[in-house]
Amino acid sequence: MIEHFVDLTTPDGTMTTFVVHPERDGPNPVVLFLMDAPGMREELRNMSRRLASAGYYVMAAQLYYREVDEFNLFETGDRDRMVELMGGLSNAMVVDDTRCMIEHAEGDGAADASRIGTVGYCMSGPFTIMAAAAHNERVKAAASIHGVRLAVDADDSPHDHLELVRGEIYLACAEHDSHAPPEMIERFDKAMAAAGTAGEIEWYPGTEHGFAFSERPQYHREASERHWERLHALFRRNLDG
Repeated sequence: MIEHFVDLTTPDGTMTTFVVHPERDGPNPVVLFLMDAPGMREELRNMSRRLASAGYYVMAAQLYYREVDEFNLFETGDRDRMVELMGGLSNAMVVDDTRCMIEHAEGDGAADASRIGTVGYCMSGPFTIMAAAAHNERVKAAASIHGVRLAVDADDSPHDHLELVRGEIYLACAEHDSHAPPEMIERFDKAMAAAGTAGEIEWYPGTEHGFAFSERPQYHREASERHWERLHALFRRNLDG
């Protein structure tokens, strides 16, 4: 595996991005790995490595770069600061960030930026859908894992942009999740049907918000491994070949 950090210049500053991809058989399809609210950390880089080992050029950016050089809730314990940083991000900001990530991939011979997948967790659930809508000619698959704010009363709610999505969508939803209650997921489901969006919404019984992360108390090993299986299948169907 080859991995390194790059500093991407955006209209709002410098966004440090972790890049990892196989040594051989490139160029590889691109996967944009969008971080959750606690911030960039080794756990997310390890998850990026796991995806890359299956044959993908994975990019994981520090999305809080407009405010801080780095942030990791599990090191600082500063939940109030996390809420501030999370509140300072918008769907439009992250779409702009993903555009910069794609532009970098276009210039790297190890990447095939014509085939892109996105995956987001918790906070970045809506980001992955909005990126799929904004870059719909390139994004062939988008996954939201216990994602929040997927269907809300706002102009930039992802469920209102599904008609722009051309790729396949996958939602992994925790059974017990106050951040993503069943009524929100049902609203998103109806919007998918109305827009004719290809994809699947899957409920994970016995799980809580954050079940995919091995270093969280809510970790559910069986469910987490299932989400990996679904991710690999989603990307294999839409990015490989």
